[in-house]
Amino acid sequence: MDLQRLTLSEWDEALPSSGTEVFHTPSVLSAIDDHSNGELRLYGGFKGEQPVALLPVFVNERTIGRVVTSPPPSMGIPRLGPLVLSDSPKQRKKETVNEGFAEQILDDLDVEARSTLFRMICPRAYPDPRPYQWNRLEVQPRFTYVLDLEDCTVDNVMDPFSRSLRNEMRNRESSDITISVEGMDTAEQICDSVNEHFADYGARSPADWSFVQDLLNADSVHHRVYVARTDDGSYCSGIIVLYSDDTAYYWLGGITATHEGVSVNSLLHRTVIEDIIEEPELDSVTRYDLVGANTERLCRYKGKFSGMLVPYYVVESNGLEMKLAKGVYDLATR
Repeated sequence: MDLQRLTLSEWDEALPSSGTEVFHTPSVLSAIDDHSNGELRLYGGFKGEQPVALLPVFVNERTIGRVVTSPPPSMGIPRLGPLVLSDSPKQRKKETVNEGFAEQILDDLDVEARSTLFRMICPRAYPDPRPYQWNRLEVQPRFTYVLDLEDCTVDNVMDPFSRSLRNEMRNRESSDITISVEGMDTAEQICDSVNEHFADYGARSPADWSFVQDLLNADSVHHRVYVARTDDGSYCSGIIVLYSDDTAYYWLGGITATHEGVSVNSLLHRTVIEDIIEEPELDSVTRYDLVGANTERLCRYKGKFSGMLVPYYVVESNGLEMKLAKGVYDLATR
């Protein structure tokens, strides 16, 4: 396998047109690069002229060593990591591509050096992190809930949901809350509410508005800003949803859980789900990723949707240095 460093335009040519997550697209990677402290490196593994594996990483050179991350921390990016593009039906060939690509990446980044810290959160579509474990990195599973909406209708979509969630969602007709899709000003309000919430708990903000704004303005990003307001126009809550070719992602927002006994977030999610099912513009979207099933408190709510529990993997350096880095960076997953 030939390992190459790619430009953004070369990355765009190598990236498949389907099956990838939002944050792998060139315009999003460019926005991340503009707002992160590290250097964006785009790696491609090739067999001849055919790309068989891709990985974006951000390299932060410090006086005490090198920090390599994918995605960079404290930017609200749930997953990034490698893509294996081999279309061979033979499992062994896929494993050979994956293993060879991982070994060359780790060698090029000198990950074995004690002065290098490595952390990568893999996409859902990357099922096999074993080569990194075989190279003495730690691999831990994480989870997200994904709703499969392909064969659903508005009439039956709520059937698998918990009774309490169905009741919360049905309050939309009797509530004074209206749900609508709005623009960038509301997206900023949602981002501010999230950051204020984190500040109240003494936690680092998950994403600065300047980055969120650039990401939403990126050419390849299809998004919607859903907002809940009372009948006098007052803001209750809102969420920003990102879309890949086949999946909607609950990305940012949802801080205000209730208003006068009504579950605002349940009404927001109901509208998102119904739009996925009904709107021709979203015909190719068949899944709703709730982006994280790793926090017990949040899972009590997200589990009510009866979505598929889907694993993904965190790959990182072992040892005391990584533990100390976790105290400096916001490396949590939801």
